[in-house]
Amino acid sequence: MRAYVAVTDNEWYRHLAAIPGLDEVNFWQPSGGRAFRALVPGEPLLFKLHAPEAFIAGGGFFAHHTVLPVSLAWEAFGEKNGASSLQEMRARIERYRRIPPDPSEDYAIGCIVLTEPFFFPREEWFAPPEDFHPNVQVGKTYDLRAVPVGTKLWEDVQLRILARELDDEELEEPLMYGEPVPVRRRLGQGSFRVLVTDTYERRCAVTQERVLPVLEAAHIKPVAAGGTHRIDNGLLLRSDLHKLFDRGYVTVTPDHRIRVSRRLREDFHNGEHYRQFEGGEIWLPRDPGDRPDPEFLEWHADVVFRR
Repeated sequence: MRAYVAVTDNEWYRHLAAIPGLDEVNFWQPSGGRAFRALVPGEPLLFKLHAPEAFIAGGGFFAHHTVLPVSLAWEAFGEKNGASSLQEMRARIERYRRIPPDPSEDYAIGCIVLTEPFFFPREEWFAPPEDFHPNVQVGKTYDLRAVPVGTKLWEDVQLRILARELDDEELEEPLMYGEPVPVRRRLGQGSFRVLVTDTYERRCAVTQERVLPVLEAAHIKPVAAGGTHRIDNGLLLRSDLHKLFDRGYVTVTPDHRIRVSRRLREDFHNGEHYRQFEGGEIWLPRDPGDRPDPEFLEWHADVVFRR
């Protein structure tokens, strides 16, 4: 298992550290041109602040990397982008971009999605490994099983995490302890949206529409009804179909066929446009493990769909 010690914007860190109970954050990159391949899901990314506060001050667990227009990154994560507004987020990003800012440009940024972030109290910040040179601009990867540097880094993080767990009576499960093994973490709302979007290759499961601003990640079984932010509890739908799905005018059967309720016409004296989708098959992700869980689809058809 590896950890990535990432040079971190101090203001981004301070903003997020002041928000209690965060389940996810977007560790953005000012440009969308560089893929992030340093970690696999479940491995930790650690926040190393800029000088003069050049310490490791927290971290989170890698879930996914993607590239989004800055406006959509704000829609997905809001203040979890480390800013109080889109304007503040843009100003922070633009300090690192090499081109003059254009207020009208919806430029692309890299999004390193982290779940279950943790922020250490100031007195628990610690120095990065000795071989983390001050000239490192972006970050550095460490093998957490490598003696002595990696094992020491892992121990320093674990001790602080364990202390936090002992103090936090509401923590449902330990973040990590023992041998360094990556564990997939629970997704938040923003990470669910991003992962479902990329899992469906940025196309509507019904229409294959690819205009990103009108695509939305729908929960098959809503969180309020006991559902979770799991990829197999999601569908990527065009925004109008998402609304119809949530209201029970459209459903997807366990064999992945679309049903359109007759109530659509009865209730609104319209809706013939949507009848064309009746009986069609949805577009499915490549990985069978990411496809909609039949139990969730059956629940939606039985409980939500208007017959």
